[in-house]
Amino acid sequence: METMTEAIRLTLPDGSVRTVDAGTTPLAVAAAIGPRLAKDAVGAELDGEKVDLRQPLRRDGAFRIFTVKSPEAGEFLRHSAEHVLADAVKRLWPEAEVDVGRKDHAEKFQYDFRFPRAFTPEDLERIEQTMRDIIAEDSSELERIEVSREEAERLFREMGETLKVERLQDIPAGETITLYRHGRADGERRFTDLCRGPHAQRLSQIGAVKLLEASGVFWKGDEANERLQRIYGTAFGSEKEMQEYLERLEQARARDHRRLGQELDLFSFSPLAPASPFFHPKGAVVYNALADYVRELYHRYGYGEVITPQILDVELWKTSGHYDNYRDAMFFTEVDERQYAVKPMNCPTHCLIFGTQLRSYRDLPVRYADFGRLHRYERSGVTSGLFRVRSFCQDDAHIFCTEEQIEAEVLGVTSMILEVYRTLGFGDATVELSTRPAKSIGSAELWAHAEAALAAALDKAGLAYRINPGDGAFYGPKIDFHVHDALGRSWQLGTIQLDYQMPQRFGLSYVGADGAEHQPVMIHRAMLGSLERFIAILIEQTGGAFPLWLAPVQAAVLPVSERFAEYGERVRAELAAAGVRVELDARNEKLGYKIREAQVGKVPYMLVVGAREQEDGTVAVRRRAGEDLGALPVGAFLERLRDLTARRATEL
Repeated sequence: METMTEAIRLTLPDGSVRTVDAGTTPLAVAAAIGPRLAKDAVGAELDGEKVDLRQPLRRDGAFRIFTVKSPEAGEFLRHSAEHVLADAVKRLWPEAEVDVGRKDHAEKFQYDFRFPRAFTPEDLERIEQTMRDIIAEDSSELERIEVSREEAERLFREMGETLKVERLQDIPAGETITLYRHGRADGERRFTDLCRGPHAQRLSQIGAVKLLEASGVFWKGDEANERLQRIYGTAFGSEKEMQEYLERLEQARARDHRRLGQELDLFSFSPLAPASPFFHPKGAVVYNALADYVRELYHRYGYGEVITPQILDVELWKTSGHYDNYRDAMFFTEVDERQYAVKPMNCPTHCLIFGTQLRSYRDLPVRYADFGRLHRYERSGVTSGLFRVRSFCQDDAHIFCTEEQIEAEVLGVTSMILEVYRTLGFGDATVELSTRPAKSIGSAELWAHAEAALAAALDKAGLAYRINPGDGAFYGPKIDFHVHDALGRSWQLGTIQLDYQMPQRFGLSYVGADGAEHQPVMIHRAMLGSLERFIAILIEQTGGAFPLWLAPVQAAVLPVSERFAEYGERVRAELAAAGVRVELDARNEKLGYKIREAQVGKVPYMLVVGAREQEDGTVAVRRRAGEDLGALPVGAFLERLRDLTARRATEL
């Protein structure tokens, strides 16, 4: 008797629909479209999720094929290059054990190894050449193999890969276990790895590969575990793309916020407070200027700022769900035989404030904003300058509203977020809608309802967005906003999260127009995200040359000699009295040296004063990039600064 095969519908980028049997692979779909596409295919996407060319398709959705020339191809190529890296290390040192590879940043990959010593630059050269040899081998097809957990464990035990056996335990029960294999068809030098994919079709699609550096890391990022050796690299479809990337990398090194933070005296770290930054006076200027700007928006958009405790009884975090879902990232302490937790998030404290009064539907929406300091445990292996710290502050807010107000509130927050990015010099933001993760609370029906509500608001705003499956918060779906910096790197900043769970857990209610009690909806919202992380991004975006309104020192008065120091001090005092952040360099140094020092310090304006300026009551104005604006009366220069600062202009 003939069995019926279920069909699925794939919507192609041109809007056409292709119907195929369930279980058909993306590569087979590409072949049906055309042999050239099948040959050039490097990967695929189904409803925003990257999928392997050999992975059977089981559901309808928007479908795309990527070729090596597609902007998205790099993700597939670099993932495959991870396996080539591991293969090369094993060929050179068979006794090495492989752990796991992963994407580091958008254009980098990494792989960890159990190896008895640090990898040297000479080692990296040998590994890189071996990688090129592997890519050039006759048989470079990647093979995807589904196996049982028992089969995978037996294979890796036979191979002596004990770290892989341990990693198998991290794969949730019921999840498909896949291996990827490449190498010569005769069985010699075949490399097999445990991996979810997706991968490129052939290793030969990797047109260029480069190893960047090596470092020591702790297994699973936990300092209590053994130390492994990590190698970082990158790969592209062509040598031209590689060279362009390496040029961007050099620019990124020049803009590294950790180096600039030290050179500009903005912040520092101490081993006495691991991964917790100390902001120096100049860094605090930037920090507070950002917070003040956000506070201005709060007044305009109808937020009330609150201040909440940092240490609260652990029962609060059990009620909110953080204890069950987030406790590994929390700090705990004990006082008077009661267990407390240091606040990792503000949302539960805002629920407590909302619950202090009987609310009416006429009171809603209620918008609370909070600059409270938060603490989260980040393993030492993953902390990095200001990008990932244990002590930080968010421009955090929570909105309590009715079901009918969701769309208007999400639209208002979206408008606010996009205004912030324009002001701070970032281009158009890209938007993602992140859906229910594997670890979540609440019913599937409620999640679907919440996801639909956010999608409807984005559609109403006319914003294009992509679906990011399974990346929502444990309590609700979210909208994430990504910006690109001066080097083209993407950063996730703002977020809007829709939450039905926490109001329910805290028993929050309001009296509706019908006189009955109803549960409010809670919207979690941040624009800059962590101020610490945003300052790191801003330093690298500007190279430390902040716009005038954020600059720690806005002007430096530079007397040409000690004879004009007194006039220089009068200029400094006049500007300072008007609110300008100004310094006087009265040192007995040559003017050229003072100018270079101010330029190194990224001071927006240098005000040179000598005999003519003293006689005329003017200052000779130079921009930090070196342009000479000529002599201006002090009052005229002050008006210029006031105008630029009031507009929060990015130009000088």
